[in-house]
Amino acid sequence: MRKLTWIITILILASSLLSACAGPKPTEAPTQAPPATEVPTQAPPATEAPTQAPPATEAPTQAPPATEAPKAGLPDLGGKKVTVAVENAYPPFNMIDQNTNEGVGWDYDAVREICKRINCVPEFKQAAWDGIFPAMQAGEYDMLADGVTITDERKKIVDFSIPYVTIGQVLLVRADETATVDQMKADATKVVGTQLGTTNEIVAKENFPTERIKSFEDFGAATLALIAGDIDGVVIDNVSAVGFMNENPGKLKTIGQLTSNEQLGFAFPPGSELKAPVDAALTAMQEDGTLEQINKKWGLVQ
Repeated sequence: MRKLTWIITILILASSLLSACAGPKPTEAPTQAPPATEVPTQAPPATEAPTQAPPATEAPTQAPPATEAPKAGLPDLGGKKVTVAVENAYPPFNMIDQNTNEGVGWDYDAVREICKRINCVPEFKQAAWDGIFPAMQAGEYDMLADGVTITDERKKIVDFSIPYVTIGQVLLVRADETATVDQMKADATKVVGTQLGTTNEIVAKENFPTERIKSFEDFGAATLALIAGDIDGVVIDNVSAVGFMNENPGKLKTIGQLTSNEQLGFAFPPGSELKAPVDAALTAMQEDGTLEQINKKWGLVQ
């Protein structure tokens, strides 16, 4: 019995020794990593490259229409600025609109149409008639637009465009005048006015004695003198006579025709490169009827 008890005691001791030598049971590793340490499967949307360039950097498909292209077959001046001399005192060719204080008239419409066709930019400059031809000869202006009569004498110092209209000269009088042209010529008391340095002054001297002719700086001053009774008539182009009649309704009328074959044109400095393009544009305007429309608008033709 003691032997059996001893054996059991030995077995218990052996079991205890084995348990002590093995050490504590290790902790099991987790089967999955904690969610906080997971690696994202995609990059965040904020770092994605754009699929297209932003529209603000796109180049325009067309250049801006800063200058109008010339008409087909006509010279192209490339938007060149052209200085144009005008009196602004010679209706209907050029005058100041009292409502807008802007220059208006045949010259403005015609020159703008010409520049539209040959791609130039007109810059109108007011100039006194007296001395205008020497100024043109010296190249102070690119072009003179002022109802200028083409004469052989003027051709010696300036170049002319092709004619744009043929006109005549008349005697402008007050509406209550009863005398005829011949009676005006014969009456030693009748004084006529005109503009200094014009073909009208030449015609006045051909029809009236010099002592009965009074020349003014412009036709506006001559017309005012006529209305005031300081003179009895004004030798003037028929077209301009109508212009002043329209500006003074019921006060003026014309009597007689003094000339009928004067051609008007634009004037240029000698050898001007602008003459040929302007002639080309005028020819095109004659062919398509535009010139006739402008002439009718301003009363150059009926």
